[in-house]
Amino acid sequence: MKFLAVVGNPIMHSKSPRMHNNAIKLLGLKGIYTRYCLKNDLFLKEELLKIGFDAVNITAPFKEKAYEIADFKDEVSTHVGSANTLCFKNNQIYAYNTDGIGFLQAIKEFKNIKKALILGAGGTALVLAYVLKQKGVDVYITNRSAKRLQYFNTYKNSLYEDLKDFDFDLIINSTSAGLVNDDLPCSEEILHKLLPNAKFAFEVIYNKETPFYKLCKKYNLKVKNGLEMLLWQGVFAFELFFDLKNQREKIKKAMIQALNLD
Repeated sequence: MKFLAVVGNPIMHSKSPRMHNNAIKLLGLKGIYTRYCLKNDLFLKEELLKIGFDAVNITAPFKEKAYEIADFKDEVSTHVGSANTLCFKNNQIYAYNTDGIGFLQAIKEFKNIKKALILGAGGTALVLAYVLKQKGVDVYITNRSAKRLQYFNTYKNSLYEDLKDFDFDLIINSTSAGLVNDDLPCSEEILHKLLPNAKFAFEVIYNKETPFYKLCKKYNLKVKNGLEMLLWQGVFAFELFFDLKNQREKIKKAMIQALNLD
Protein backbone atom coordinates (compact mmCIF):
# COMPACT_ATOMS: atom_id res chain seq x y z
CA MET A 1 0.00 0.00 0.00
CA LYS A 2 1.48 3.34 -1.11
CA PHE A 3 0.82 6.31 1.17
CA LEU A 4 0.93 9.45 -0.96
CA ALA A 5 -0.01 13.13 -0.61
CA VAL A 6 0.23 16.63 -1.99
CA VAL A 7 1.97 18.95 0.47
CA GLY A 8 1.55 22.72 0.55
CA ASN A 9 -0.09 25.68 2.25
CA PRO A 10 -2.88 26.37 1.36
CA ILE A 11 -3.78 22.95 0.02
CA MET A 12 -7.54 22.32 0.24
CA HIS A 13 -8.06 23.62 -3.32
CA SER A 14 -5.77 20.96 -4.84
CA LYS A 15 -7.26 18.64 -7.45
CA SER A 16 -4.34 16.20 -7.12
CA PRO A 17 -6.08 13.74 -4.74
CA ARG A 18 -8.99 13.37 -7.15
CA MET A 19 -6.60 12.74 -10.05
CA HIS A 20 -4.29 10.28 -8.32
CA ASN A 21 -6.93 8.32 -6.42
CA ASN A 22 -8.93 7.77 -9.61
CA ALA A 23 -5.79 6.53 -11.39
CA ILE A 24 -4.99 4.21 -8.46
CA LYS A 25 -8.52 2.80 -8.61
CA LEU A 26 -8.75 2.33 -12.37
CA LEU A 27 -5.29 0.77 -12.67
CA GLY A 28 -5.99 -1.62 -9.79
CA LEU A 29 -3.08 -0.42 -7.67
CA LYS A 30 -2.76 -0.36 -3.90
CA GLY A 31 -2.44 3.15 -2.55
CA ILE A 32 -4.13 6.22 -1.14
CA TYR A 33 -3.43 9.87 -1.94
CA THR A 34 -4.38 12.70 0.40
CA ARG A 35 -3.65 16.38 1.14
CA TYR A 36 -1.28 17.58 3.83
CA CYS A 37 -1.11 21.20 4.98
CA LEU A 38 2.38 22.04 6.24
CA LYS A 39 2.66 25.12 8.46
CA ASN A 40 6.30 25.90 7.62
CA ASP A 41 9.31 24.25 5.99
CA LEU A 42 11.68 24.23 8.98
CA PHE A 43 11.16 20.52 9.56
CA LEU A 44 9.96 19.44 6.13
CA LYS A 45 12.23 16.39 5.95
CA GLU A 46 11.60 15.26 9.51
CA GLU A 47 7.84 15.71 9.25
CA LEU A 48 7.45 13.85 5.96
CA LEU A 49 9.58 10.95 7.17
CA LYS A 50 7.80 10.82 10.53
CA ILE A 51 4.39 10.57 8.88
CA GLY A 52 5.64 7.75 6.69
CA PHE A 53 4.80 8.89 3.18
CA ASP A 54 6.15 6.77 0.35
CA ALA A 55 6.12 9.76 -1.99
CA VAL A 56 4.62 13.24 -2.19
CA ASN A 57 3.89 16.04 -4.57
CA ILE A 58 5.09 19.41 -3.33
CA THR A 59 3.36 22.67 -4.12
CA ALA A 60 3.78 26.29 -3.05
CA PRO A 61 5.53 27.48 -1.02
CA PHE A 62 7.77 24.47 -0.38
CA LYS A 63 9.27 23.50 -3.75
CA GLU A 64 12.67 25.08 -3.09
CA LYS A 65 12.94 23.43 0.34
CA ALA A 66 11.93 20.09 -1.17
CA TYR A 67 14.87 20.38 -3.55
CA GLU A 68 17.25 21.24 -0.70
CA ILE A 69 16.42 18.18 1.43
CA ALA A 70 16.86 15.64 -1.37
CA ASP A 71 19.77 13.20 -1.69
CA PHE A 72 19.19 12.64 -5.41
CA LYS A 73 17.99 15.37 -7.82
CA ASP A 74 16.90 15.02 -11.43
CA GLU A 75 18.16 17.28 -14.23
CA VAL A 76 15.32 19.80 -14.25
CA SER A 77 15.16 20.26 -10.47
CA THR A 78 18.96 20.65 -10.39
CA HIS A 79 18.87 23.48 -12.92
CA VAL A 80 15.92 25.36 -11.41
CA GLY A 81 16.51 24.68 -7.72
CA SER A 82 13.03 23.38 -6.95
CA ALA A 83 11.17 20.08 -6.92
CA ASN A 84 7.49 19.20 -7.07
CA THR A 85 7.85 15.45 -6.52
CA LEU A 86 9.68 13.55 -3.76
CA CYS A 87 10.04 9.78 -3.54
CA PHE A 88 11.35 8.07 -0.40
CA LYS A 89 13.23 4.83 -1.05
CA ASN A 90 16.34 3.07 0.19
CA ASN A 91 16.53 5.57 3.07
CA GLN A 92 17.08 8.38 0.59
CA ILE A 93 14.97 11.21 -0.82
CA TYR A 94 14.71 11.47 -4.61
CA ALA A 95 13.63 14.84 -6.01
CA TYR A 96 12.04 15.43 -9.40
CA ASN A 97 10.45 18.36 -11.17
CA THR A 98 7.64 17.22 -13.46
CA ASP A 99 6.21 20.73 -13.93
CA GLY A 100 8.47 21.45 -16.90
CA ILE A 101 7.71 18.31 -18.87
CA GLY A 102 4.05 18.70 -17.92
CA PHE A 103 4.07 22.19 -19.45
CA LEU A 104 5.77 21.01 -22.65
CA GLN A 105 3.19 18.24 -23.05
CA ALA A 106 0.37 20.75 -22.47
CA ILE A 107 1.58 23.03 -25.30
CA LYS A 108 2.52 20.19 -27.66
CA GLU A 109 0.05 21.41 -30.27
CA PHE A 110 1.60 24.90 -30.28
CA LYS A 111 3.82 24.51 -33.34
CA ASN A 112 6.92 26.39 -34.53
CA ILE A 113 7.53 28.47 -31.41
CA LYS A 114 10.74 30.41 -31.92
CA LYS A 115 10.36 33.22 -29.37
CA ALA A 116 8.55 33.14 -26.03
CA LEU A 117 7.91 35.87 -23.46
CA ILE A 118 7.31 34.93 -19.83
CA LEU A 119 5.48 37.46 -17.67
CA GLY A 120 6.76 37.16 -14.11
CA ALA A 121 10.02 35.97 -12.59
CA GLY A 122 9.06 33.47 -9.90
CA GLY A 123 9.79 29.78 -9.51
CA THR A 124 7.30 28.71 -12.18
CA ALA A 125 8.89 31.09 -14.68
CA LEU A 126 12.29 29.55 -13.96
CA VAL A 127 11.05 26.05 -14.77
CA LEU A 128 9.21 27.07 -17.92
CA ALA A 129 12.15 29.16 -19.16
CA TYR A 130 14.55 26.25 -18.68
CA VAL A 131 12.50 23.63 -20.55
CA LEU A 132 11.70 26.03 -23.39
CA LYS A 133 15.36 26.95 -23.75
CA GLN A 134 16.23 23.23 -23.88
CA LYS A 135 13.83 22.98 -26.84
CA GLY A 136 15.70 25.73 -28.67
CA VAL A 137 13.18 28.51 -27.98
CA ASP A 138 14.52 32.05 -27.55
CA VAL A 139 13.17 32.98 -24.10
CA TYR A 140 12.66 36.49 -22.72
CA ILE A 141 11.63 37.28 -19.12
CA THR A 142 9.87 40.44 -17.98
CA ASN A 143 8.83 41.40 -14.45
CA ARG A 144 7.52 44.24 -12.26
CA SER A 145 10.67 44.47 -10.11
CA ALA A 146 14.36 43.95 -10.80
CA LYS A 147 15.14 41.83 -7.72
CA ARG A 148 13.83 38.53 -9.13
CA LEU A 149 15.42 39.11 -12.53
CA GLN A 150 18.84 38.29 -11.02
CA TYR A 151 17.82 34.61 -11.24
CA PHE A 152 17.39 34.97 -15.01
CA ASN A 153 20.77 36.38 -16.00
CA THR A 154 21.24 33.62 -18.60
CA TYR A 155 18.10 34.86 -20.39
CA LYS A 156 17.18 38.16 -22.01
CA ASN A 157 15.17 40.07 -19.42
CA SER A 158 13.79 43.46 -18.51
CA LEU A 159 11.24 45.29 -16.41
CA TYR A 160 7.81 45.63 -18.01
CA GLU A 161 8.31 49.34 -18.66
CA ASP A 162 11.65 48.68 -20.38
CA LEU A 163 10.27 46.07 -22.77
CA LYS A 164 11.24 47.04 -26.31
CA ASP A 165 10.49 43.87 -28.28
CA PHE A 166 6.79 43.07 -28.74
CA ASP A 167 7.13 40.30 -31.32
CA PHE A 168 6.77 36.88 -29.64
CA ASP A 169 5.13 33.65 -30.80
CA LEU A 170 4.10 32.61 -27.28
CA ILE A 171 3.13 34.79 -24.29
CA ILE A 172 3.03 33.08 -20.88
CA ASN A 173 1.55 34.48 -17.70
CA SER A 174 3.47 32.76 -14.89
CA THR A 175 2.25 35.17 -12.19
CA SER A 176 -0.67 34.80 -9.76
CA ALA A 177 -2.35 37.93 -11.16
CA GLY A 178 -6.03 37.18 -11.64
CA LEU A 179 -6.10 34.22 -9.25
CA VAL A 180 -8.11 35.93 -6.52
CA ASN A 181 -8.82 39.27 -8.23
CA ASP A 182 -9.23 40.83 -11.67
CA ASP A 183 -5.65 42.01 -12.05
CA LEU A 184 -3.59 41.63 -15.19
CA PRO A 185 0.08 40.57 -14.87
CA CYS A 186 1.18 43.89 -16.38
CA SER A 187 -0.43 47.01 -17.82
CA GLU A 188 -3.14 46.57 -20.43
CA GLU A 189 -1.20 48.98 -22.65
CA ILE A 190 1.75 46.56 -22.81
CA LEU A 191 -0.52 43.59 -23.51
CA HIS A 192 -2.23 45.49 -26.33
CA LYS A 193 1.21 45.80 -27.94
CA LEU A 194 2.18 42.15 -27.36
CA LEU A 195 -0.92 40.11 -28.12
CA PRO A 196 -1.60 41.19 -31.73
CA ASN A 197 1.82 39.81 -32.73
CA ALA A 198 1.52 36.50 -30.87
CA LYS A 199 0.08 33.17 -32.04
CA PHE A 200 -0.22 31.39 -28.70
CA ALA A 201 -0.76 32.20 -25.03
CA PHE A 202 -0.56 30.18 -21.82
CA GLU A 203 -2.06 31.00 -18.42
CA VAL A 204 -0.63 28.92 -15.56
CA ILE A 205 -3.76 29.49 -13.43
CA TYR A 206 -6.28 26.73 -14.06
CA ASN A 207 -9.31 27.23 -11.83
CA LYS A 208 -10.84 30.28 -13.56
CA GLU A 209 -10.80 32.36 -16.72
CA THR A 210 -8.46 35.15 -15.66
CA PRO A 211 -8.45 38.64 -17.20
CA PHE A 212 -5.25 37.67 -19.06
CA TYR A 213 -6.92 34.55 -20.47
CA LYS A 214 -10.00 36.53 -21.57
CA LEU A 215 -7.88 39.24 -23.20
CA CYS A 216 -5.92 36.63 -25.16
CA LYS A 217 -9.19 35.16 -26.43
CA LYS A 218 -10.30 38.62 -27.58
CA TYR A 219 -7.20 38.73 -29.75
CA ASN A 220 -8.09 35.28 -31.14
CA LEU A 221 -4.92 33.66 -29.84
CA LYS A 222 -4.82 29.92 -29.31
CA VAL A 223 -4.74 29.99 -25.50
CA LYS A 224 -4.59 27.35 -22.79
CA ASN A 225 -4.81 27.52 -19.03
CA GLY A 226 -2.79 25.45 -16.56
CA LEU A 227 -5.21 22.51 -16.33
CA GLU A 228 -3.38 20.34 -18.88
CA MET A 229 -0.06 21.21 -17.22
CA LEU A 230 -1.57 20.05 -13.91
CA LEU A 231 -2.77 16.89 -15.62
CA TRP A 232 0.55 16.02 -17.24
CA GLN A 233 2.78 16.82 -14.26
CA GLY A 234 0.47 14.46 -12.34
CA VAL A 235 0.82 11.71 -14.94
CA PHE A 236 4.62 11.90 -14.84
CA ALA A 237 4.65 12.00 -11.02
CA PHE A 238 2.32 8.98 -10.87
CA GLU A 239 4.74 7.01 -13.04
CA LEU A 240 7.48 7.79 -10.52
CA PHE A 241 5.30 6.91 -7.52
CA PHE A 242 4.50 3.42 -8.81
CA ASP A 243 7.55 2.86 -11.04
CA LEU A 244 5.29 2.34 -14.04
CA LYS A 245 6.19 1.99 -17.69
CA ASN A 246 3.90 1.75 -20.73
CA GLN A 247 0.86 2.80 -18.69
CA ARG A 248 0.84 6.50 -19.56
CA GLU A 249 -2.35 6.48 -21.63
CA LYS A 250 -4.26 4.63 -18.90
CA ILE A 251 -3.00 7.06 -16.23
CA LYS A 252 -3.88 10.02 -18.43
CA LYS A 253 -7.37 8.67 -19.11
CA ALA A 254 -8.05 8.15 -15.40
CA MET A 255 -6.85 11.64 -14.49
CA ILE A 256 -8.80 13.27 -17.34
CA GLN A 257 -11.90 11.52 -16.04
CA ALA A 258 -11.22 12.83 -12.54
CA LEU A 259 -10.82 16.40 -13.85
CA ASN A 260 -13.96 16.11 -16.00
CA LEU A 261 -11.98 16.91 -19.14
CA ASP A 262 -13.36 14.11 -21.29
